[in-house]
Formats: sequence, structure tokens, C-alpha cells
Amino acid sequence: MNSNLPKHGGNLNQEARRLHCKTKQLLDASASIVPFEPPISLQQSLREAISNESLRSYPDWTYEELRIAIAKWHHITPKMVLPGNGAAELFTWAAREATKEGISCLPSPGFSDYARALRCWDGQFIETPLPMSWPSRMPQEFPLTKVSEVLWITNPHNPTGQLWSKESIEFQIKAHKLVICDEAFLPLVPNGENESMIPLVEKYSNLIVIRSLTKLFSIPGLRLGYAISNSERLQAWSRWRDPWPVNGLAVAGGINLMSHKASIHSWIDKVHNWIQEEGPWLQARLKEIPGISPKPSAVNFLLIQGDKSLTLLRKKLAEKYILLRDCRSFSYLGEKYLRMSFQTKTGNQRIVNTLRNLII
Repeated sequence: MNSNLPKHGGNLNQEARRLHCKTKQLLDASASIVPFEPPISLQQSLREAISNESLRSYPDWTYEELRIAIAKWHHITPKMVLPGNGAAELFTWAAREATKEGISCLPSPGFSDYARALRCWDGQFIETPLPMSWPSRMPQEFPLTKVSEVLWITNPHNPTGQLWSKESIEFQIKAHKLVICDEAFLPLVPNGENESMIPLVEKYSNLIVIRSLTKLFSIPGLRLGYAISNSERLQAWSRWRDPWPVNGLAVAGGINLMSHKASIHSWIDKVHNWIQEEGPWLQARLKEIPGISPKPSAVNFLLIQGDKSLTLLRKKLAEKYILLRDCRSFSYLGEKYLRMSFQTKTGNQRIVNTLRNLII
């Protein structure tokens, strides 16, 4: 893995400077974010938060109102919830827990931030390769056997798009000292909540579930995620971390999003309908283009494998102001892989047409 490559998609400012264009000219399919404007109610709540002195007041350091809203949504107690400055901050504290328990297994290719978090504490980890061929039917059984004390699972998996079954993950919880389950993309998956581990948190003290609101509501700049685990663990995290890691605007936005069930359900239905329409369409169109093969996916992105290096293709797409995710920063992937997130129908057609013109 090349350490100089970007660890995330969505590097719009960097790409715009390189291409000598404005960020709004770029069609960003490198970051797996819902391509819709954030909900109107959320935008209104942020405007109200600015006008009602939220910027001039410290947030409630206990985040009680936000924790209550999240807990009600998931039918758990507020003590089992800890909001964070995005999921990334919470991975750091999960890694501290993991380091105490022993060696971590990181299924690979996988999200690089887990290794970053473990390095903060000199944590030991091994990268265990996942099979790179899988059926289209989801969910699937988690394919790895126990190789260490701690297991990090991304469900659905990034960058492959595979959805693991709840039953197979529960088996892993029973086999490990600690399981950290990153469900950042799970709310985007139609019927994906059926595979969530949140209902099992009360049953298993060695389970940590981490969620992000970034992907679902298209708010990566707001930085808001949350951990669900046993209250004693989360109280310890609160003592370890900096004061007020979640800012007042993110708190206001999170309360708005999680307190209005009808609005959330309407938004999620919109997202699921979009994925169910665009996913099969993209799969079919990309399969028609020689030299590339889209892998089966349960979520809003596709891992694309090439017959040869796709580095030059990615560069040519960028010159057309289309950004796909360079996968060379993922362990066990290389120049033959790109990741593409779903866009609106117009955006997806533009990507497919451009790919076809560049390849054929």
C-alpha cells in the first residue's frame, strides 16, 4: 500500500487545484455520500442554531438531549450512546480498547482508518485477506475464521460492498474478546437494519457498534457519529477524550435528524429507492464496457476491477472532471481497482458515457 496516496475519497479541493477548476465543476464519485442536498429540516435547524446563540455557548458536555434522541431511535438506553466528532474520533477510542485486549484482525482490503487508530496506541494488528470473489445474493456469511483476540468488521464492507449476516457476526462475537462493528453504511442498505448488531449490544459486553450520519444525510462537513456499547465503556471514553468533541451545530443537527421519525423514514425510503434503481442499472451498463467488471454490492458504491491497470483511466476521467476512488491505498488492492459511488441518474449516465468513450 502506497502511504502517499489519499486515504479517503472526496479530496475535492486537492483535485480542483490539480485540475485548475472549481470544486463545483467536479462530479465526485470517489466519496460514498448520498448525492442529495441534506434534508431541508436539517438545514433549517442549523440556521436556527446559529441565530439562537448556539455558537456563543458551550455545548452540554454530556450531550444528553442528543443521546436521548439517538437512543429512542434505536430503542436502547441513553447511557449506551456516545456521540462523537464523526466515526473517526470513535475509532480512536475503540482502538485503545482493542490494544488492551491483544492483536486486532483487520479484514483486508478495508478502511485504513482502523490501522491509523490502532497506531495511536501502538496497537498490534494483522491484515487478513478477504476472498475477492463473492455471489450477488446478500447478506452473506462473514468469511474469516478467528486469527486474533480482536476483530474489526465493516458492515457493509468498504470497499467491496459485501453485506454480512447478523448471525455470522454474532458467531464472531462469541469467539473474540472484542468485536468492533462499523455500521457507517448500513442505514443506506435496503433492509440493512435487519443485519445490525445494535440489538445485541445489551447481550454482549464485548461488542462496540459505531455509526455515522455522514453518508446517509450527506453531511461529511458536520462531523457527527456515535458509538453504542455498554455504559461503563463509554463513560471511560468520555473521561479520556477532549472536552466538547462534538460542536454545537452538529449537536443541533443531530437532534433534529434523530428526533423526527417520520422525516427520517421518508428520507431513508428515498435513499433506498435510489439505490435499488441505480445499483442494477449501473451494474448492467458497466458490464457492457470491455475491460472492466463491477463487483456485486449491497450499498451505494461499486468496486470495479480492470483487466489491466486502471490508473490511466482514472486520470483521464479526472481530466473530464469525474472523480473515482483510487484503490491503491487499500491493502491487497492495486492499480486494477477503482471504487465508484452512485450519483443521480444524470451523473451516473455521464460517468458511464465517459467511460465508454474512453475505453471503446
